[in-house]
Amino acid sequence: MEIVHVYTKLRGELGRQCLFSDRPAELLVDVLPDPSLGQEFILKTPREQAQQVGCDMSEHQVNTERFESNSCGINHVEGGWPKDVNPEEMEQTIRFRKKVEKDEGYSNSVLQLASVMEHCIRQNNAVDIYQEYLEDEEEEEEIQEPPSAKTINVFRDPNEVKRTITGLSWHPDSGRKLAAAYSCLEFQKTSKDMSLDSYIWDIENPNRPEMTLKPTSPLICLDYNPKDSHTLVGGSFNGQIAYWDTRRGSQPVEFSSVEQSHRDPVYKVVWLQSKTGTDAFSASTDGQVLWWDVRKLSEPTERLVLDLGREGNLNRALGAISLEFEATMPTKFMVGTEQGIVVSCNRKAKTPAEKIVCTYDGHHGPIYALQRNPFFPKNFLTVGDWTARIWSEDIKESSIMWTKYQMSFLTDACWSPVRPSVFFTVKMDGVLDVWDILFKQNDPTLSLKVSDKALNSLCIQDNGRLVACGSQQGEATLLEICSGLSTLQKNEKNLLAAMFERETKREKILEARQREIRLKERSRSEQSKEEEGGQEEGEESPDQLIVRAENDFYSMVEMEQRRRKEREDVSNQEKDVCEEKEVKDEAET
Repeated sequence: MEIVHVYTKLRGELGRQCLFSDRPAELLVDVLPDPSLGQEFILKTPREQAQQVGCDMSEHQVNTERFESNSCGINHVEGGWPKDVNPEEMEQTIRFRKKVEKDEGYSNSVLQLASVMEHCIRQNNAVDIYQEYLEDEEEEEEIQEPPSAKTINVFRDPNEVKRTITGLSWHPDSGRKLAAAYSCLEFQKTSKDMSLDSYIWDIENPNRPEMTLKPTSPLICLDYNPKDSHTLVGGSFNGQIAYWDTRRGSQPVEFSSVEQSHRDPVYKVVWLQSKTGTDAFSASTDGQVLWWDVRKLSEPTERLVLDLGREGNLNRALGAISLEFEATMPTKFMVGTEQGIVVSCNRKAKTPAEKIVCTYDGHHGPIYALQRNPFFPKNFLTVGDWTARIWSEDIKESSIMWTKYQMSFLTDACWSPVRPSVFFTVKMDGVLDVWDILFKQNDPTLSLKVSDKALNSLCIQDNGRLVACGSQQGEATLLEICSGLSTLQKNEKNLLAAMFERETKREKILEARQREIRLKERSRSEQSKEEEGGQEEGEESPDQLIVRAENDFYSMVEMEQRRRKEREDVSNQEKDVCEEKEVKDEAET
């Protein structure tokens, strides 16, 4: 059914009707020219103006609002149980299972389903639907990209007086936060205007720190607790140990007393592997290694004095500047000293003298970095003076591999957590070097000029992609490493294990040869002492040659002195004779 509405209106209401028709032209107005108006006309000079055909454009910027996200968790609970059965009570669940298993329907259902499940299992064993048949061909087609890295963010010290970033630590869970310790280590360069604060940064927000840590003295090192991501422990310039819980604010929860702390700045603090997750130990240039329980920092739980004489004399102790602790070796730890010596220690030794097991001597200056290889814990990396060295625990006389001497001082280094053959070093000229010892050993695989100032600290994220470098000007530069340097390569572990084993054997052979030469020289010197006068000059020991040369020298000096004395006596006699003759001549005249 259609609904129609007819709208009507009278013709008179629509206005006058237009009637058009053709007619000849007719003159309505004739205006004659007026000569007087021509005199008032002003002729203007012509002007030329260039016009641009293109359209005008302007540049502007728009700042979009940052997207804020919230993360929340969902708790999944076990379901399917009757209302009268509590799934958290083990006794009730066991009782209910036994009751169901006795039911006849349960056994019949299981028997019926067994044949269907058996068919599916046989089908799965016969055909692997997830098998990749073209896997090898795809690997061959992949093109290795050149090593590279790009800067993501730069976190700058918000204070006017800039300080050096002396320590960095990544958040253990998400890796989205970076804790940085700020202090000034230059001699007598501190001022009253210099801030004591250190900061925790969110890597997505470089404009301002997420949290400020307010110690009583500038922090030199920081370390996140791997078991509890809310807690941090830090070592201060005045030797104190401070403990933070980020849920409680910026102030330290507890800090050690000055009397029971280190006497010098704490250069390294590391969390230990323990059941409670509250144990840590620290090292300082005062020559002590102290163990702490952060729940009670009034005094250390244990002390170790780094006296190589094993007498516990603090005046002869070596200053500690770096620490290494591997969770898979809970009783062992290593200390890098200011004197260029690595001290290997055993915490569970019975006496303090037995805690120092052995030493490795190989650097001319302080060892600023010391870390075991995460895949081969027997091999560790050290950085001191102008070179980085790789050691094996089996050889104490020398390192098995080392880099050539660089033009600038090396300040920090660390292994890649995902690639066993890759490690990173930073230098005083502001350059970050990435070394891949499987690719080449003489030069770094990648060198980046990160800062115009010296780089003092280095820390790499657990996934191996993000590297943070701390500079002397208070800038923490965040870099992303390419996938080639942050992805485990095919057969890399086996190749590196073979390389370490080969270099270790080579050093053992060289050391054995040196020992043989020393034994031969010692036996030759002993024989020369026993034989009296029956040796030729060429068979004399070096000590005897030195003694004989000294005796010859002194005898020659005595002979020369004797000759000079005789000459002086002769000259004096001649003078006396001449004087007597002159006196006689004068008397005769």
